[in-house]
Amino acid sequence: MKPYETISDEEEIIGKAVVNAAYKVHKELDPGLLEKIYETFITNILGFWQCYWFQKP
Repeated sequence: MKPYETISDEEEIIGKAVVNAAYKVHKELDPGLLEKIYETFITNILGFWQCYWFQKP
């Protein structure tokens, strides 16, 4: 079995943000919609969070 490579803190933050956004969208919208709808909502959430992160002092 191939060992996992360590990832940077930045990659960890990005990965967690994507998973959290996907969970939030799935929880709010429920399954059964077209993939494009989920993609649009996840993109909007990540865009909002990105603006929030860059505004932190």
